[in-house]
Amino acid sequence: MESKIKLLAAKYFSEIQEIRRHIHQNPELSFEEFETSKYLKSKLLDWGLEVDATWVNTGFTVVIDSGKPGKTIAIRADLDALPIHEKAAIEYKSKIEGKMHACGHDVHASCLMGVAKVLQETKEDWRGRAVLVFQPGEEKLPGGASLMIEEGLLDRYKPDLMLAQHVYPEFETGYVGFKNGMYMASADEIYLTVKGVGGHGALPHRNIDPIVISASIILDLQTLASRIAPPTLPTVLSFGKIIGEGATNVIPSEVKLEGTLRTFDEDWRAIFHKRITEICKSIAAAHGGECIVDIRKGYPFLVNDNNLTENSIQFANQYLGENYVERLELRMTAEDFAYFSQKVPSCFYRLGVGSKALGIDKSVHHPEFQVDEKAMEIGVGLMAHLAIQHLNN
Repeated sequence: MESKIKLLAAKYFSEIQEIRRHIHQNPELSFEEFETSKYLKSKLLDWGLEVDATWVNTGFTVVIDSGKPGKTIAIRADLDALPIHEKAAIEYKSKIEGKMHACGHDVHASCLMGVAKVLQETKEDWRGRAVLVFQPGEEKLPGGASLMIEEGLLDRYKPDLMLAQHVYPEFETGYVGFKNGMYMASADEIYLTVKGVGGHGALPHRNIDPIVISASIILDLQTLASRIAPPTLPTVLSFGKIIGEGATNVIPSEVKLEGTLRTFDEDWRAIFHKRITEICKSIAAAHGGECIVDIRKGYPFLVNDNNLTENSIQFANQYLGENYVERLELRMTAEDFAYFSQKVPSCFYRLGVGSKALGIDKSVHHPEFQVDEKAMEIGVGLMAHLAIQHLNN
């Protein structure tokens, strides 16, 4: 069966590459993927596959049924691009100023299109049905996955398991990576507005300095991660944006801060939110100021089902050879596939797309991010192989 899938993945590679390049040249931001969806749907219709349902305006699902009783597997790919100006020196670079597929979602969607071709042509070899999930808005809260679930996607199909893959430039093409159990962190956005009384920098006694208050808040909040969070629980609290529009001799009246909280425990996450609010408000009050706290709860942590992932690793060993299947470490980045993983046994794995020989080594979200397109042949074949093996076993 592996050889048959490999032949089909190779057969359709040039077509999948063409689809990927079209999507890459015409990126659309989160929840704006109207033309991307229209393009993919037209291709599927040409192949004799119809859209089963539309979700969150720009997302859609396609069902491929073997006609034989069995399990239901859902396979997800995301569609959205990022607000980044592309600087990669490629012939098919983005045509749209300030928008770029810098996270590989064009690869994910194209690979799922290839999986559709393979599954359609091998229906006699597997049981059950496959639901292909083309998801919008992975890059923007509240996340397309959560909205698809709210609209009833899981209730409609009741999948027994879910799969998703994500590009990984840290690995050379040919390699893939898996991790069972907790893999990616929850992610919350923190917005603080520290209010004081501005004035001349040489007369601080007449002012309430929000710069000093903000500095105290940042330092004290770090103790939450280092002294209050359980030492066995990975936790990150970082601030990446501070705006205090004063001058060398001007103390501003307010400072705005933006940061992120990442962790792996929902109970601790709720406690952290409460403590952040308490610390920010109490420090500001102690200095005579005020702090407005806005914590926007983001994606939950992503957990890979142990049995499903271990079986996926064995199936990947069969398809690629065990020397090309790596074990991954815990990761503090976030992914909205986590919403699916919290409700359905899931496996979210990594597809190597790097190439030192070709100079392809930039990380995702970089303006010069590229992928080795040869990886898509593996992306199509391995995902189809995993789906079929899980349906038949």
